[in-house]
Amino acid sequence: MAGDARFEDADEAPLRLMAADTEDLAVIAALVQDAVFPASEMRWQRRARRFALLLNRFRWEEALRKTGERPPERVQALLVIDDVKRVQVQGVVPGDADMVLSLLDIGFEPGEDGAGWLYLTLAGDGAVRLEVEAINVILKDVTRPYVAPSGKVPAHPV
Repeated sequence: MAGDARFEDADEAPLRLMAADTEDLAVIAALVQDAVFPASEMRWQRRARRFALLLNRFRWEEALRKTGERPPERVQALLVIDDVKRVQVQGVVPGDADMVLSLLDIGFEPGEDGAGWLYLTLAGDGAVRLEVEAINVILKDVTRPYVAPSGKVPAHPV
């Protein structure tokens, strides 16, 4: 009988996760905390009812697993949110390639019958609010990991 999978046995395989409820969403939110991206990498495809971000996420799963063994890493990833009915932004100029944003958290405020609002909280008082029919979020790494340009693990002083 094989033993349970261990976190430390993970390999370099890209992440591909889906969130369909608030517990799943909390996992994805933790993995994209401190992701950075230019505002030009936000897309809302109104007809497809899809909102997508191409972001450079910090590899928290690697940093926590091998502290000190390797330099901190990032990876480009797609964060795709489907079943989006409406998008509102605050403190963000969509399409501005010079505006670099940092994603701090993803939250959900439920409405009726599984619908509600997804909130992307950004550093510097920026926010994206998505009216959704349901939680339908995918996080997919699309490049190989690379050394974080800062060489540091993100920190949030209290």
